[in-house]
Amino acid sequence: MSETQSLADTALSLDVLVIGAGISGINTAYRLQSQLPHIKFNILEGRNAIGGTWDLFKYPGIRSDSDLHTFGFEWHPWPHENPIAEGPLVISYLHDAVATHGLEKHIHFRHKVLSANWSSKSQRWTVVAEHDGHIKSYTARFLILGTGYFDYDTPLKTETPGLQNFKGKIIHPQMWPEDYDYSNKKMVIIGSGATAVTLLPNLMKKAASVTMLQRSPTYIIARTNRSPAWLREFVPRPVLSVYERLLFMTVPYLFYVLCMYFPNMMRAFLRQQTINQLPQRISFDPHFKPLYNPWEQRMCLAPDGDFYQALHDPRANIVTSRIKTVTEHEIHLLNGRTLEADVIITATGLRVMIGGGISLTVDGEKVNIADKMLWNGTMIQDIPNMFYMIGYTNASWTLGADNSAFLFVRMLKHMAHTQATVLVSRKPQHMDATQPVFTLTSTYMRKAYECLPKCGTQRPWTPRTNPVADHFYARWGSFAEGVEFTA
Repeated sequence: MSETQSLADTALSLDVLVIGAGISGINTAYRLQSQLPHIKFNILEGRNAIGGTWDLFKYPGIRSDSDLHTFGFEWHPWPHENPIAEGPLVISYLHDAVATHGLEKHIHFRHKVLSANWSSKSQRWTVVAEHDGHIKSYTARFLILGTGYFDYDTPLKTETPGLQNFKGKIIHPQMWPEDYDYSNKKMVIIGSGATAVTLLPNLMKKAASVTMLQRSPTYIIARTNRSPAWLREFVPRPVLSVYERLLFMTVPYLFYVLCMYFPNMMRAFLRQQTINQLPQRISFDPHFKPLYNPWEQRMCLAPDGDFYQALHDPRANIVTSRIKTVTEHEIHLLNGRTLEADVIITATGLRVMIGGGISLTVDGEKVNIADKMLWNGTMIQDIPNMFYMIGYTNASWTLGADNSAFLFVRMLKHMAHTQATVLVSRKPQHMDATQPVFTLTSTYMRKAYECLPKCGTQRPWTPRTNPVADHFYARWGSFAEGVEFTA
């Protein structure tokens, strides 16, 4: 039997088909395997490796911007002392998790999913994928989208006047060229988000100079990147893992709550923390005085203060201004300054894409996800037997994806008990008010709202922002409201 025939035959009897072998897909696979061992499922991954984002991004210093105690899996605790880790260590951890728990047998690489259609008659999804130039078709009772939220193939287009005139090298971090030597280059990073904050201290190791050019500042928090030595010495590893996960689940959320309810107090606190770490030559205002309140946009982390330490080197600089135009070798700013550059790095955000660009249809009718609402952060209104694994913007992605996976497993058990075969979320007729699924005001996120599903103003349709409450709800809360179960 050929590989194609074998996969097709197996697919005909699948219970669940998971799209994507990144954080969300791997976590869903473990929950299915451990909670429902008789379920037949596969993972289709378009790339040739696990990891999703972590296999894609290769720019210098690529690292998590969430702690690995919660960004890592509850069922495979992060074993290292540093909660913020660089990409290669994260990838190594993911491979270890997959191998330790025998999940690799479910993963099929180089299977790019093109379309998925739900048939009410057969009560199954038919999924079409391209594998090494061949088209394959799969069927499954349930479809899980673990595809993340951005376009892996096409970065967000940079709107920079005159950029086409530049004669040096232009790099988007998403497409960082392998083995590129930037030694002794004058580099300008356009952007002020997590990528820019990560790049500056790492590029400083080889570049002649590095300037972070920002249109507006962001909040950058320095944090010690290691667990206390006494904890690791005296607390047993299993107990420490539980403690660290609970600690990093609750404390950042409490910090977020303080920012929401006491923005002026938190502004003053963050201001003082920043001033204490800046060199005298760089002023707080305007470079570190955001125009928005804390947590209206995602905050950036500087493990062990590496970003601020880099600014103490005169080769590193930060400039706050809009760009007037780019010429062959310079960037001219509206404040009258000119920056010389050999390399321009456009760290201006990601192109948001829901569902990996898969064409979704229900009984042959194309679904426009932007017209739909999101139930409990995981089921899209009116689409049967499909779950979309998304995470938090104010906490780690994995916490949200795991809550969704727990809900899915519980609902499958309920369906088996009641002999239901189809579940679908239905928006109540009286609920017309909507709000964005992600509450951030970042420029690239605002541009994406028109293609994202909407959330409502009351549970279970509200955006998920409380990982602690959602943790308990996903495991023990009622999931009956807003969902129809039918045979």
